[in-house]
Amino acid sequence: MIFIVTFVQNNKKKMTKKLLYLLIPLVVVSCKVRQVPQSTKQPAPKYISLDRKEYIKTYKDLAIKEMKRSKIPASIKLAQAMLESDNGNSTLAKKANNHFGIKCHSSWKGGKVYHDDDRRNECFRKYETVYESYIDHSEFIAKGQRYSFLFDLSPTDYKSWAKGLQKAGYATSKTYASMLIKIIEDNQLYVYDQGGSLAFDESESVSDSGHTYLGDIDNFKIYTEKHRVFSRNRIDYIIVRKGDTFKNITEELGMLSWELYKYNEIEGDIDLVEGQILYIQPKRNKAEHGFDFHEVKAGETMYSISQLYGIKIKKLYEKNLMEEGAEPKVGQKLWLRSIKEHSDVIEETPVIEDFDK
Repeated sequence: MIFIVTFVQNNKKKMTKKLLYLLIPLVVVSCKVRQVPQSTKQPAPKYISLDRKEYIKTYKDLAIKEMKRSKIPASIKLAQAMLESDNGNSTLAKKANNHFGIKCHSSWKGGKVYHDDDRRNECFRKYETVYESYIDHSEFIAKGQRYSFLFDLSPTDYKSWAKGLQKAGYATSKTYASMLIKIIEDNQLYVYDQGGSLAFDESESVSDSGHTYLGDIDNFKIYTEKHRVFSRNRIDYIIVRKGDTFKNITEELGMLSWELYKYNEIEGDIDLVEGQILYIQPKRNKAEHGFDFHEVKAGETMYSISQLYGIKIKKLYEKNLMEEGAEPKVGQKLWLRSIKEHSDVIEETPVIEDFDK
C-alpha cells in the first residue's frame, strides 16, 4: 500500500514537471508578445476649414468659462479669436494654437514659432492647446497696464470694449473696433455676455462665414523644426532645401506617401530643386484676392505659374480658355481668379504669304 502511494506521488511530481515544461514556453511567448512595443507615432492631426458658425459652436464654452474667470466679455473673446485666427484657419492657429495673434514679447517664457506679420520672421507664442491660448489672452489683457481701464466698463458693453481695445493699440488697424462689433452683431455673440445661449439651425449658415470646406486637407503635420512653413493663398507650403527628397520631407511632416505628389500635381518621381515651392495642402481653384491676373515672363510655364499662386493647373487652363498642355507666350496676360471673356482673347491676324492666290 505504501508502495502504491509513493508511486502515485512520484508520478504526480513527474506530471507536474512535464506540465511546467509545457507551460513555460507559452508564458515566455506570451511575455514576448506583451513586450512588443506599440507604435508611439501619433496620428497626424486632421485639419478642416471652419466657418464662423462652427468656430462659435466649438469654442464658445471656452469664452464663457474665461468670461466668468477674468471678466472679459465672451463676445469680445470670440470676436477677437475669429478675427485674429481667420476662424481658426490661419497658419498661426494651426501651427501654434495661437488664436489671438499674441507675439512673444520679452516676458514670454513658453513655446515660440516664427511667422511673417508686420515684419518678417516675427516671434509668436506657441501653446499646447487652444484653451491655453484663451487663458493667456485673458492674462495678457488683465495684466497689461494699457488695458486696465477696460475692466471699469460694463461686461455687457461690447461696443465700448471693442473701441477700448483699438484705443489701447491691441491691433494696428484703424477699423479694428468696427470689425469686432460687426462680428458680434452679425452672430449675436452679445447673448453669451448676458448668460444666454444660441440655438443654431443646422440649415442656416452664420452670416459672413466666408469659407468653403477643404475636405481632403488632412493627415499632415503643420509644424516642422527643419523646414519653415509659409502660407500663400491660405495654403501652407515649404521651400525645398539642398538634399531634400520626397521621402525625407514626407517623413519629417508626417504625411502620407502620395500627398506631396497630389498636392503639387506631380506625376512620377522627380528630383527636387533647391528653392522650389512644395505645397503641403491642396492648391485652390483661384488665386487670393488682389491677384487677378499674371503677365507671363520669360521661362515661365503654366505649371510654374500655378505653383506661384497656388492654383490647380487645370483651373488655370480653364480660366484662360486654353487647351491643357499648351504653354503661354511671354507677355501674355493670364487670368487667375475669373474666367477670361471671349472678348479678351486676342485673335492673331493671319499672315498671307502670296497675295495672288
